[in-house]
Amino acid sequence: MRSRQKENLRRGMGRMAFVGISILLQVLWLLGLIWRLNGLSVLFAVGAEVLALLLAVRIYSKPQNAAVKTSWIILLMVSPVLGICLYALCGRSGANWLMRRRFQAVQEPLADKLPQDPAVKEALEAADRSAANQAHYLRSCGYPVYGNTDVEYYSTAEEGIAAQKEALRKAEHFIFMEYHAIEDSVSFQEIKEILAEKARQGVEVRLFYDDMGSIGFINSAFVRRMRALGIQCRVFNPLLPVINVFMNNRDHRKITVVDGKVGFTGGYNLADEYFNLVQPYGQWKDTGLKLTGDAVRSLTVMFLEMWNAMEHGDSDYNTYLFPQPYAARETGFVLPYADSPLDNERVGEYVYMNIIKNAQHRLYVMTPYLILDDEMTLELSLAARRGVDVRIITPGIPDKKLVYKVTRSYYAALVKNGVRVFEYSPGFLHAKMMLCDDHTAAVGTINLDYRSLYLHFENSVWLYKCSAIRAIAADFADTFPQCREVTEKYRARSGPMRFGQCLLRLFAPLM
Repeated sequence: MRSRQKENLRRGMGRMAFVGISILLQVLWLLGLIWRLNGLSVLFAVGAEVLALLLAVRIYSKPQNAAVKTSWIILLMVSPVLGICLYALCGRSGANWLMRRRFQAVQEPLADKLPQDPAVKEALEAADRSAANQAHYLRSCGYPVYGNTDVEYYSTAEEGIAAQKEALRKAEHFIFMEYHAIEDSVSFQEIKEILAEKARQGVEVRLFYDDMGSIGFINSAFVRRMRALGIQCRVFNPLLPVINVFMNNRDHRKITVVDGKVGFTGGYNLADEYFNLVQPYGQWKDTGLKLTGDAVRSLTVMFLEMWNAMEHGDSDYNTYLFPQPYAARETGFVLPYADSPLDNERVGEYVYMNIIKNAQHRLYVMTPYLILDDEMTLELSLAARRGVDVRIITPGIPDKKLVYKVTRSYYAALVKNGVRVFEYSPGFLHAKMMLCDDHTAAVGTINLDYRSLYLHFENSVWLYKCSAIRAIAADFADTFPQCREVTEKYRARSGPMRFGQCLLRLFAPLM
């Protein structure tokens, strides 16, 4: 096992080295070209500055988040050549037109596969108009609200994966698994054995992972090994050592569907650190959900969309979307939803903002990264100033030190307005969830940072008056005593510290 891990790491590092060498050769080629054209350097410099100015004007006129626009404009003004190149590589939303067409081709036949049950809609409207408005917004994005669904919350990734394995063993028709990161190591071994056994029994098994998310964990040989076991396996957006404008958009979703009856999602991936088998960042804190009943249909459609966008193969989606008889024990409302960087609709951020706007008593948040735009900062601050108990938990030990510094740079503005900020002392907190007034919650994959809210494919579940919300509230209550409140520390910051944080925040939207 250890030798395989070393081999996977060696190959992963080899791929990264190849990419690095390719970029270095490109840079050397450009430097050589510039040297040979030195006589025209003034002309090139003026041309670059004019082009950067025109591009900055174009960016300013776009209907885009102000913080994102400001970062690009400053970069273009300070370093025109670098700014132009970076913007051409990953800043143009229109550059993904080919991928947009592929997703649209898949979404069209799937559009009518998620109908809204009028009775559920009317029941939610009768229960709470503000909750119904949230559901109405998500319905406009294609996602219906469901009743007849039982929800189970897991306060640790270990509990969540144990429940997933139990569900996988009971699969009879199909298994769909989509994860940002998979590590072919200890945590995945039992899952792999279950999937292989189910494939031998005739169950259709599909496994889907993001190439960037899994780099260093697995390589292309992983796909061949899975297929040899009868497991269909695909890679989202393979990382290539060439310019690819879609490289910045990753599949950050975590979804497991069993027979269309049971579904799982949450913050954890299928790698050892998520289950504390290794602890490079102290104790890992993650959470998850199990859905049983009607709402699983939306998770199934989300998976089919991503799977077929990479390589279309399904001709009849009804094979996986057949009616599932089920009688739920509880009467709450469940709404799984997804977010895509290709539709210019910030679904993840808008759902969070709607929850914040409707908070009356308390609003609790867990997020591993806190990199906010002005709108989100304002909503959190206004909630605290109108008397809502707003608390945010972030990691105590970072997995990415630079991002951690950016996260901390947002503390002062929030604390100044009454938001209480906590850091999870035992280690790294990777959970992504929000609790509002003991009746509303959202649990899924969406961080409070620019990457999750603007660049990645994400998914989450909005809950209203489900019994699982009590378990979520209890988990927050258990977690706060394990945290250190950082409020006082960030009321008084030194001048150099404030200046450094300003610089980091300036380019936070580009990280």
